[in-house]
Amino acid sequence: MSYFSFLGHPMNLKRCLSFLVVCIFTFFLALVPTSFYGVNPDTLEPIFTLTQQRVIAIFVFTAMMWILEVIPTWTTSVVAIVSILLTTSNKGLGFLIAKENVGTLTNYKDIMAAFADPVIMLFLGGFVLAFAATKVGLDVQLARVMLKPFGKNPKNVLLGVLLVIGIFSMFMSNTATAAMMLTFLTPVLATLPKDGGGRISLALAIPIAANIGGMGTPIGTPPNAIALGALQEAGYAVTFAGWMLRMVPYVIIMLLIAWVLLMKLYPFKAKSIELKIEGAPTKTTPFQKYVVWVTFALTIILWVGESLFKVNSNIVAMIPFAVFSATGILKARDLEHINWAVLWMVAGGFALGTALNQTGLASTLIKIIPFASWNALVVMLVGGFICYFLSNFISNSAAANLVVPILIVVGKAIAGNPAFESLGGVPAMIIGVAICASLAMCLPVSTPPNALAHSTGMITTRQMATVGIVLGVVGFILGYLMLIFIGF
Repeated sequence: MSYFSFLGHPMNLKRCLSFLVVCIFTFFLALVPTSFYGVNPDTLEPIFTLTQQRVIAIFVFTAMMWILEVIPTWTTSVVAIVSILLTTSNKGLGFLIAKENVGTLTNYKDIMAAFADPVIMLFLGGFVLAFAATKVGLDVQLARVMLKPFGKNPKNVLLGVLLVIGIFSMFMSNTATAAMMLTFLTPVLATLPKDGGGRISLALAIPIAANIGGMGTPIGTPPNAIALGALQEAGYAVTFAGWMLRMVPYVIIMLLIAWVLLMKLYPFKAKSIELKIEGAPTKTTPFQKYVVWVTFALTIILWVGESLFKVNSNIVAMIPFAVFSATGILKARDLEHINWAVLWMVAGGFALGTALNQTGLASTLIKIIPFASWNALVVMLVGGFICYFLSNFISNSAAANLVVPILIVVGKAIAGNPAFESLGGVPAMIIGVAICASLAMCLPVSTPPNALAHSTGMITTRQMATVGIVLGVVGFILGYLMLIFIGF
């Protein structure tokens, strides 16, 4: 078995050539004289140090590997972190860090801390909470109760599906939510007329609501965590409640727009729909079920009431971990079901950001590139559009990890500019990227929920693209209007 097939990526000529091109380009950027990047006209010294040059090479390597998907995205993140440790840290390879003009070295502890960043812990707590809810059947019970008020009218049922999935996706993985709801709804979809638009509307509602709903909380989707972590690192305080206060209304508005759009494009022929949410009995005790219910409610209350209870949301995220471990709800083998790949993926972005700052590359870029002279609105919108475009073709986490560190540098350069601050400043710029990443849902490959819905065979790529483009444009405009006029 080859290395790439072991990672789930079978070896083929295209991947081999892509990997070769990436390596050649990376080594070229890392090994050329630092003067290749330019020199200071006053001192005739290179503008970049060796460590800064290496960070540039690692950043380019990571970007190309994420975009081309030669190996899994989380693997690329781990390789990037190890490369930073070996080539730029104060405990790296001796013959590399002892050279002249090596520049400022990164602290190896700070780079390794990316794996346990507080925002990573916040996300980990969210995964544990969602897993426990599924294990005791809390998700099934909630879905049954929440969908019941919408009755049997197809239009109302569609609205109910959108809202329920949107709410679930705020606290659960959008992929897990989409998979769960597809399990419930696939038998229903099969009973709908094949020549009507109802089955298309319901099938599309699942990925749309999952993608949009994730924007509602900091733990809803990885780009949110990436944006939150970057803002905290840059000194901007964004609370769990503060995020929800702005993003939940936005999510509701977008879901209502999606509801109207789906009914307009793909109307129902059936006069009534009956949803039967059935769940397999869980092998847990009544006591464990009550523990999950209470812990779930308590965690959300503490997250939302962060300013009232004075407990940091990252710390609150560890409560479910402790409670479920102590009560036997979460066992050692259950840890295998946590999406560690997403956590390592996000950690790679945090490590790149740390390297940019500690080597001085970020401040050097601020000095040599005239960010302050650029139009603030154009910078903000172009940054968001780039993330949106990339997210339609690569992982939204990868796209956010690429764009956020760059925009943090740009934001620091123009922070204080009255025009920029009037648009919401750095928080608006970075959270805009998170919004754009989640709005990218034009293709089956754009997000896992899209791929799951497309796999049913009930919707075509064209139908998905039509709805995805419209919602992307509308969401882009509404999102930036919200960020500019309401702020964060």
